Amino acid sequence: MTNPLDTNKTYQSYVDKKSPNSPLLKNCFNAFWIGGLICSIGQIIFSYCTYRGLNETSSSTIVSILLIGLSAFLTGLNIFNKIGKIAGAGSLVPITGFANSIVAPAMEYKTEGYVMGVGAKMFTIAGPVIVYGISTSIIVGLLYLIFNTQAILV
Repeated sequence: MTNPLDTNKTYQSYVDKKSPNSPLLKNCFNAFWIGGLICSIGQIIFSYCTYRGLNETSSSTIVSILLIGLSAFLTGLNIFNKIGKIAGAGSLVPITGFANSIVAPAMEYKTEGYVMGVGAKMFTIAGPVIVYGISTSIIVGLLYLIFNTQAILV
């Protein structure tokens, strides 16, 4: 009978031999410059909106809408996924990753129909994040209302 620890060590050495080494420095560099490029595009849009006379809140809203729309459009064309393979977390950290996480499952299951495919699968990844965010904001809002006496008086 073989010892389980020896089997685990043998298996781990086999996996180490077969697994390619990840180029960590290259991956970090690509994540940095592509994520920075996405953020720079957002900053350019923001600066243009404020230059045209919009306040910061409106400009921020427009930046969010445009970046989400652009990343959803690029996901639909399968371009954003190619960018993500090069950039890694650099393309997922900004708001564009959220749009990609909603559109990608919807595109994958579009052959199953618009209701059971796209509609049902669209929120498989982003759904729990949305539910958690909304639930947390409600709890924080209620706690703020309870513990802030000025909010009750107003």
